[in-house]
Amino acid sequence: MPEASARAAAPPPGCRTARPDAPASGASAVLPAALASGVSAVPPGVPASGAHAVPSDAFASGARAVTPAAPTSGGARTAPPDAPASASGAHAVPPDPSASVTRTVRPTGAAPGAPEGPPAARVAGPVPAPPDADCSTSARVPGSASGDGVSLGSRPERPAPDFLRRALADARSLRVPDPSPYVPERPNLWNGPGLPLSGTGSGARAGSGAGSGPGSAIDLDRVLRLSLAAPTGTPGRLRPVPSAGALQPVRAHLLLGPGCSLPPGRYAYDPRTHRAHPRGPAPADVPPGALVVLTVDASRTAAHYGHRAWPLLLLDMGHAAVALALAGPPAVDIRVSLDADGTLLSAAAGLPGVPDWQLVWPGTEPELPFAAVWLMPSGGPVDAEGPLGAWAALPRAGAPASHPGADTTPPRELAAARHLLHHIAGAPELPGGTWHPAPRQVPVTDDVLEARRSAPPEDLNHPPGKDLLARILATARTVRPAGPAWTAAVGGAAPALCAPDPGSRGLAVRASGDARPTLAGWAAHQPWIGTAGAVLLAHGCPEDAPPAAVRSSHLIAGYAVGAAQAHATALGMRSRPIGSWQQADLGAALGDTPGRDWIVHGLALGGPRPPASTPEPASPP
Repeated sequence: MPEASARAAAPPPGCRTARPDAPASGASAVLPAALASGVSAVPPGVPASGAHAVPSDAFASGARAVTPAAPTSGGARTAPPDAPASASGAHAVPPDPSASVTRTVRPTGAAPGAPEGPPAARVAGPVPAPPDADCSTSARVPGSASGDGVSLGSRPERPAPDFLRRALADARSLRVPDPSPYVPERPNLWNGPGLPLSGTGSGARAGSGAGSGPGSAIDLDRVLRLSLAAPTGTPGRLRPVPSAGALQPVRAHLLLGPGCSLPPGRYAYDPRTHRAHPRGPAPADVPPGALVVLTVDASRTAAHYGHRAWPLLLLDMGHAAVALALAGPPAVDIRVSLDADGTLLSAAAGLPGVPDWQLVWPGTEPELPFAAVWLMPSGGPVDAEGPLGAWAALPRAGAPASHPGADTTPPRELAAARHLLHHIAGAPELPGGTWHPAPRQVPVTDDVLEARRSAPPEDLNHPPGKDLLARILATARTVRPAGPAWTAAVGGAAPALCAPDPGSRGLAVRASGDARPTLAGWAAHQPWIGTAGAVLLAHGCPEDAPPAAVRSSHLIAGYAVGAAQAHATALGMRSRPIGSWQQADLGAALGDTPGRDWIVHGLALGGPRPPASTPEPASPP
């Protein structure tokens, strides 16, 4: 990487400039003036327009040249009537989403209906966790493929089409979303009564959790209550799993074999009522365990965030996937696929493909699948082809009831988001996906999962210690292979940009100086970020990233930030995901080639507050 001073102006007095890739070796690296002073680096020859200038090659890729719009009373989207200014369970987005969002991505790598023959899949071996990550992986399952969990290297990558490049540049631009009326939550209404999730399955013992053997029940009541369910007695917006704007677009379809707390079959899960709606039988000889296919309904997020919605939907999906994995019972093996083919996932869940949805099920909301979580008895055999093929071979499951008006032509931005997401969900090279084991974070208990919330900004000002920060950064970096790179902006007495030190369990200083004010500007001008104790940054996803890389970078960023947030909660820290980034070209700001290294996602961290000192009793007179 070239010297930072080659592209950045001279640093202000008292701030040393340093190579971004320089390891911590006593002499700290230097934060370029552009990043330390709160102004983003601009490529040579590109005029600044009062805000962050758009790189010249972004214009070539279809990004619109924009200047910040002056706020007006009619220019902001209407927030939900019950949305607090600082919603627990929401990504940190400003109340006015006209100043909000984006995120970016990094590498991973079909005909309608069920594919002929078993779909290709890879079941990866356990992921080795570093000692400082406080993780222990699921036990190795006999029959699983060997390896270190990284199995995407041989997958050919499709080049990024022009419309994807344009959409990515637009989502990262300063263009303000058009105003739109508030859209209430309108999930698909599945026919039939919802069933309680505990105590009715084959061989299940009510409340037994995972039990201790192959015949024990996977307690779906517990798993879903600790991950996706709306808390009892609440309107349902604020849930344990974070979501941009607390809009909660993720839906779950349960594909159950024997050994669960519901009988085998297909079910649609309703997180508001915490009930499962039967949708059809299971395949013959289905193996024990539960397969959860996760989909997104893009309508509310697109109405709220416009052209910036689709990256947020992918981040929300990553958060939901890791929430399910963390809630898995201790005595089961848990594997997660973030790269299975969308058409195969739809067929497995008994859903129409998105292009045909309104023709097959008119008057219902299309759902786009992106991830699946597989819970199976520990030590049992694993199908090397993955679990999706047998379910996809079944006929399509029962349809939901139609909504009045849901069959009308969708708004332009919603139609564009659905088209884009359907395109990047395709994985014809390896439709069955890659199944990685979910590392178990030792300090994350049921109490921790129930206590996990997005903290209000005022609770995030206390800097975390270096040891705590290194542990959280290690969790984010190692919880999922082939994801984005990770850096932390640290405040306190010695502010700096830090990265994991490959030679130790600690941190390496990339650059000295305070980057948090610049991050606050990039994150929709949210000033509280400038005073947060530390900010974890997932970054990568170049502007010309292929579809598989765009998909994986966003999904893995959300997955890893969700894991890091749970770990931080277990260590007594407060945290808040940040889902709002415009023109956040971290690589360019550090003097690297513009357009290659963008911030995808963030997590603000506040260290545990020191215990209040107990006043000594007064001396007796």
